Amino acid sequence: MKLNNLKPAAGSVKSEKRIGRGQGSGYGGTATRGNKGAQARSGYSHKIGFEGGQMPIQRRLPKFGFKNPTRVEFAVVNVAALQALSEKTGSTTISIDDMVVGGLVRPGMPVKVLGNGDLTAKLDVTAHAFSKSAIAKIEAKEGTTTVL
Repeated sequence: MKLNNLKPAAGSVKSEKRIGRGQGSGYGGTATRGNKGAQARSGYSHKIGFEGGQMPIQRRLPKFGFKNPTRVEFAVVNVAALQALSEKTGSTTISIDDMVVGGLVRPGMPVKVLGNGDLTAKLDVTAHAFSKSAIAKIEAKEGTTTVL
């Protein structure tokens, strides 16, 4: 086999569709654009979402709900995760910096402690917010909760 013998596989190469080059090409006349209408004209373009004059889907579907622009989204940490973090680090005081270093929350987000899971050690926890069940579980073990 030599380079001058190479050919593409049979049926893999198609001839180009030469549009608008006369009747003999098979694509003359309307040049595959159909008869009349905006899409048959040169210079035609439409807006995104335009459905040919039909009411577009973004106007047919109802709008509902309310997005609160001042909503504060908390990074949540469960009491069980704090227990595991204290066992891992051997510390009984847990601040937000300790949670960031331990990989429980991302830096810069306000933190809320929730009461899922069991607590066995006395912990002194500092966070932006606590649920009632988290406060009850931490204080049941004589720990303290400090709200920033």
